Amino acid sequence: MDIGVISIRYARALLKSATDAKLEDQVYQEMMTMAKSYIDVPALRQTIDNPMLLKEKKETLLTIAAGENPSTLTKAFIALVLKEDREQMIQFMANSYVTLYRKQKNVIRGKLTTAATVSAETEQKMRMMVESKTNGTVEFETEVNPDIIGGFILEYDTFRMDASVKSKLNSILNTLKK
Repeated sequence: MDIGVISIRYARALLKSATDAKLEDQVYQEMMTMAKSYIDVPALRQTIDNPMLLKEKKETLLTIAAGENPSTLTKAFIALVLKEDREQMIQFMANSYVTLYRKQKNVIRGKLTTAATVSAETEQKMRMMVESKTNGTVEFETEVNPDIIGGFILEYDTFRMDASVKSKLNSILNTLKK
């Protein structure tokens, strides 16, 4: 079996168990933390994949990677993954859980890029605008990028609105070149 099929099966089972126990939101945060831990600490993958490392040590590391005080369900999930010798796939399982959760809860990721820091009120207005257009919940990420000079770039789902001064200036320059 390939890694994608196995990861999705484990993630689906975890999501069903979490939903039944009404812990899906907490497990979602824990799986996002675990997936981020793999990105932030590249040595984690090598350590978990090391066949010489005891399962107990791997369990401790993965529990820490899931965040502060993970749920008993997440701990049981980690133990099951280790028992079945599937620890090399746990990052993919965590990512699959996040994807399945977002689909089930209609959660959309959005990103707002501005030239300067915006107020919480402005960020909330942008979030509400996206939520009204998508009929879903938006996880919003903001980024400050002075290179866009002014304005903003709003991205969510497959939509991208570039209202930055930089893009407008480039557009004018391209028009003048013709």
